[in-house]
Amino acid sequence: MLARYLVIAHQTVENPALLAAVRGIAEDDDHTSFILLVPATPLEHLRMVSADVAAAAAEQAAVRARAHFKDSGISLEDVRICDPNPVLAAVQELDTNPDYEGLIVSTLPPGVSRWLKMDAVSRIERAVDIPVTHVAAPHQPNDH
Repeated sequence: MLARYLVIAHQTVENPALLAAVRGIAEDDDHTSFILLVPATPLEHLRMVSADVAAAAAEQAAVRARAHFKDSGISLEDVRICDPNPVLAAVQELDTNPDYEGLIVSTLPPGVSRWLKMDAVSRIERAVDIPVTHVAAPHQPNDH
């Protein structure tokens, strides 16, 4: 039986820690499938942009993610642009497709992550009935 996992990421789609978490699941079970949701959230420097620009930025992140995962030997079943709110995106996806084994949320590091500031990971954990794994990108020297 194929085990499906939901992954939610945007600015961290190429985060090595995210890739390691996904690879760990794939290595434990040869019959796994991953769906990546990329919220159409404006990046920090694009905060005042239109929904179309935010969706285009998410689409670029999705293209990068698909290539990055493929280059790392992990195939994504699908990559979808979704609601800008990661909590709402997770709930909507699981309402439509409830057959996931688990969910991985990838964020920027604490202090930088807007998703952590809005308590998205805890809110997702309370809203869904599957295990949620949080992967935070490591701090970079230029993080503020």
